[in-house]
Amino acid sequence: MTGPTMGSLRVNGATLHYEVRGRGPLLLLIPGGTGGTASFDDIADDLAAAYTVATYDPRGMSRSTLDDPEAEQHVAEHADDAFRLLELLSPGEPARVFASSSGAIAALHLLTTHPERVERLIAHEPPVVEVLPDAIEHRVLIARVQATFRAEGLMPAMAVFAAGLKKDGDTTGPRAEIELPPQAAARVERTMANLPYFVGRIVPSFMSYSPDIHRLEALSDRLVLACGQDSRGELPYRPAAFLAERLGTELLLFPGGHTGLTTHPTEFGELLRKVSRVQT
Repeated sequence: MTGPTMGSLRVNGATLHYEVRGRGPLLLLIPGGTGGTASFDDIADDLAAAYTVATYDPRGMSRSTLDDPEAEQHVAEHADDAFRLLELLSPGEPARVFASSSGAIAALHLLTTHPERVERLIAHEPPVVEVLPDAIEHRVLIARVQATFRAEGLMPAMAVFAAGLKKDGDTTGPRAEIELPPQAAARVERTMANLPYFVGRIVPSFMSYSPDIHRLEALSDRLVLACGQDSRGELPYRPAAFLAERLGTELLLFPGGHTGLTTHPTEFGELLRKVSRVQT
């Protein structure tokens, strides 16, 4: 199979790097965390047998550059980036969208502000902690992460952040390392390069975002909330489960945990291809 077609798109304050492969209805894949287009390397080719698959590096990550490297980041602006890509790649036609983690937060905003552009959104573990009854505890966590980042640096801040994401009552040390697929292991260097931007700019802005739940209720027929089957009880799992119950929709379980896309790419991709189908 030939490689993806690469392009760049000027948006407000940034230039986005994107990649397109395959043919058929558009499926836009929005990465989370420190990921970019490479997050989907293990599944994009298989999905391209049924869809035109578009992936991109979010602004400030990897090859998507900011005009002002110190600019504050906002969910609405990241959602507008996705909208601009849809306008470019699927003009006049609503698209299917899959998004994970912080990318899923941007995708929720995209759905509520431009529902006419989204035929179906599969949102995998968006950490919209403001919807939770104990939101104030998570605000404290985010503030502690930022204070640690400023005072002690990246890795101590990541340790605080990781501890806050664990299951309630989980006092164990770090889990045994999972052997990653070769492509995923090769992405580690780029992931580490994106970490300071993610911790300093994305985490505080995105995890303080509060989605419009009433708007999501009105659009629940095109929203699929999803979690990892192994991450039940962890912080990123809880908002999606809470929203699915609030909206009266079924919670879809993907293989693995929060990073199931990386640890279980084959099974993850198969389920994504299945659930991306829209019955007409």
